[in-house]
Amino acid sequence: MATQKNITSSRISKIQDSRKLIPTVDELTLGILKSDKTALARAITLVESTKQENLEKANAIIENCLAKKTDSIRIGITGVPGVGKSTFIESFGKQLTSLGKKVAVLAVDPTSTETKGSILGDKTRMQELVKDEKAFIRPSPSGISLGGVTRKTRETIILCEAAGYDVILVETVGVGQSETAVHSMVDFFLLLKLPGAGDELQGIKRGIIEMADAIVINKADGDNVKRARNASIEFSRALHLYPPKVNGWTPKVLSCSSIENTGLDKIWEMILNYILENKASNFFNSKRQKQNKNWLLQTLDDQLKQQFYQDKKVAKALEKLIEDVINNRISPFRAAEKLLRAHHK
Repeated sequence: MATQKNITSSRISKIQDSRKLIPTVDELTLGILKSDKTALARAITLVESTKQENLEKANAIIENCLAKKTDSIRIGITGVPGVGKSTFIESFGKQLTSLGKKVAVLAVDPTSTETKGSILGDKTRMQELVKDEKAFIRPSPSGISLGGVTRKTRETIILCEAAGYDVILVETVGVGQSETAVHSMVDFFLLLKLPGAGDELQGIKRGIIEMADAIVINKADGDNVKRARNASIEFSRALHLYPPKVNGWTPKVLSCSSIENTGLDKIWEMILNYILENKASNFFNSKRQKQNKNWLLQTLDDQLKQQFYQDKKVAKALEKLIEDVINNRISPFRAAEKLLRAHHK
């Protein structure tokens, strides 16, 4: 009996010790403001959690961090798989840290729709940058959010900025509508293309070109130099067919080699000029304000959807209505009306 009591007492003691190790909201906030990478990583984990108690803590930390004034630049980077996004981001990130900048990389990792698992391999692909004291790399599973962009990326950006990171690089998975989602949360949107891929003219038909603030022809080295030059000419001509952007900016076309580290300085110079122009015209601030508004509306959509599916009355009726829709006993529209009525009752 005494032995049993000792075991129980030992377990309670271990639980109490583990609870003491869990930092509070204030401790995490303070750690973030002191640029503590461990505190930042823990806070991002809370942000990504779906547990209600973690959500409340995450919201408190985000509100604490919103008060921190930053002068950051948010850059979205997209391109088809194989274009060399990870290599480019590592080389570009090293270029920025060599200039004294603190760089945060938010790399969205594709989540399998079958297993729900993610590789989270960006840290292994960016071996040099991950060792850089001025860099922070956070691969996040995309989940089932729009186009593969993690639902919590906006919140993570706020935390990274509060931790003192000057440049936030947001990488998309390069498939589907992820570009649209990333475009809605960054200051500058960069599209990577391959030289001689045969899609120069096809590219002008895609909406992605309209979103891009610059097109960078990557892998412009070795035998690709001439092809990169030709691709740059084609895209420059194509961009002239588009009307000027709202802010008056004409998208630029540059080329670079992430392996040879050539052209990266010109890309950074171009981005700085873009930011300076937009701040001078106040477009920079108005765009950020519009993004905050969209952030609120998107959050409302997410929470309403979550509340709907967590409703017990909806869950009870949903399976039967799905079966009825599959077997053409009821239209999807009528089924949706019934579910919404069940939710509102």
